[in-house]
Amino acid sequence: MRWSAGVMLLLVSTAALAQESWLHADFRREGERVADACTFHSFMSVGGCAYTLFTDHPFHIAAGSMPPQNGFGLGAAFVASRNTQNWRLSWNIDAVAATTGSWRAGGYLKLVHTPVQPIHVSIPSSAAGGQPGTAKKHEVRVHPYTVFNLYAQSISLNKLNYFGLGNDSSPLGKSVFGMTQTIVGGNVTKPVFEWAAIGKLNLSVFAEMNGRLVSIRAASGPSVPSIQSLYNNATAPGLSSQPGFVQFGEGVRIKPVIGDRLQLNYAGSFQQFVAPSNSGNTFERWTIDLNHIFYLYGYTESGPRTSDMTGPDECAPSGQNCPEVSRSRNLNGSLGVRLLLSESMTSATSLVPFYFQQTLGGQDINNNLALPSYEDYRFRAPNLLLLQESFEHSIWGPFGVKVLADEGRVAVSRADLGFSHLHHSFAAGLTLRAGGFPMVSMMFAWGGPEGHHNIFNMNTSLLGGSARPSLD
Repeated sequence: MRWSAGVMLLLVSTAALAQESWLHADFRREGERVADACTFHSFMSVGGCAYTLFTDHPFHIAAGSMPPQNGFGLGAAFVASRNTQNWRLSWNIDAVAATTGSWRAGGYLKLVHTPVQPIHVSIPSSAAGGQPGTAKKHEVRVHPYTVFNLYAQSISLNKLNYFGLGNDSSPLGKSVFGMTQTIVGGNVTKPVFEWAAIGKLNLSVFAEMNGRLVSIRAASGPSVPSIQSLYNNATAPGLSSQPGFVQFGEGVRIKPVIGDRLQLNYAGSFQQFVAPSNSGNTFERWTIDLNHIFYLYGYTESGPRTSDMTGPDECAPSGQNCPEVSRSRNLNGSLGVRLLLSESMTSATSLVPFYFQQTLGGQDINNNLALPSYEDYRFRAPNLLLLQESFEHSIWGPFGVKVLADEGRVAVSRADLGFSHLHHSFAAGLTLRAGGFPMVSMMFAWGGPEGHHNIFNMNTSLLGGSARPSLD
C-alpha cells in the first residue's frame, strides 16, 4: 500500500510539473534563487540577498529617485518575457511611491524583431572611399534588430520649482506647483546599417507618437508660495488650462567607434506637440545632441550596453542573467564632451506651455544633471544650449569617481540663444555601477553665484535597462 501511494504521488507530481506554465516556472525558479541567495552564511551574503531582491525576475523590489524635490520612490516591479523564432517580447509593470506623496506607475511592452540571419550587402571599394576599379568589397550589414516600445505611464509630482522664464530669472521669483502627467504611446528604433569602412557607423532612425495629459495644481512649501500666487498665464504660459496633446517625433542617431578609443553618439530629433486649435499651445521642437567619449584605456562596453533590448525593470535580455557585481581592479576611464542644442517654434498665436519647457539647474524633470550647482529647475525657457565636459574613472570594482563642468543658458526667443551670458557650474562625486543594480551617483556641485548643491540620485531603471518616456 505504501508502495502504491508512493507511485501515485510520483505520477501526480510529474503531471503537475508537466502542466506548469512558463510564468509559474519563472516564479518557482525565482523562489529558488531568492532562497539560495538569502540563506545567510556570512555578512557578505546580505549584499547578495539584496542584489537578488532588487534585480531578479519576474518580481522584484523597484526603487529609484523621483524627479527632484519629490523624494525617493519605493515599490514593486513585475517582469515577464517570451522568445519566439523572430521576436523577443518583454512586459514590465511597476509602481513606486515616495513619502512626499508623489508616485509613478506604468506598464511597458518591448518587442524586438530578431530574424534568424542578418542581411548582408556589399558595395564597391570606391564607394567606401577605396581606389576605383579595385575588386575589394566593403561589407554593409543591415542590422536586423528593430525595436518597438509600447507604454502607458502616469506620474504625480507634488513639488516642482518655477522661477519664471528666461536666462535672467531671479531666485526671488521661486514658486512651487504640483503636476500629474499621463503618457500613452509608443516608439520604434530601426538600425539601418553598420559600415565597417568608417569604424561602424551604427546608423539608426527612430519615431514616436504619444498622447499626453497634464494637470497642474497648486502646491506650497516652507516660505515658498504656490505658482498661482506669483504668476499668471502670461508669465507662465499654460497655467490657466492644460489641454491634451498628441506628440509626434522623428529622428536619426549614429554611434560610430573610431579606432579603439573614441566613440561618437550623435542624435537629431524633431518633435511636434499638437493641441486643440483654440488652446494656443501647439508648438514644434528640434534637438541636436552631440556626445563625444574618449576612452583612456581603449573602448569598453561596460555600463548600460543593452538598453535598446530591455525594459526599464530588466538588466539583461530575456533568457539571460543580470551581470554580476564586479570586484576587479581593471582600470576604466573616459573623457566626455557634449553639446546639446534645442529650439522651439510656435505660430504667431501660440506659446510653449511652461511645463513642457526644458530646464537647466540641479537636475531636470528627467533626473539629468545640468548646471548642478543651481537649484533644481532653476532656468526655464523654450530654447536651451548646454555644454558639458566630464571625466570618469574607476576606483575599485563597481565604484568610480566623476567630475563635471557645465556651461549653459536658456532663451525665451530663439534669436537670443548663443554662447554669450553662459551660466557655469562644476561638480564632483562618486558613482556606483553594481551589476544590474540601478546606477547611483552622489555629487557635490559648486561654482555658480547662487551657492552649492548636494545631489544624490538613483536611476529609475536597472543598469542595462531602457529609459522611461521623457516628461518634457
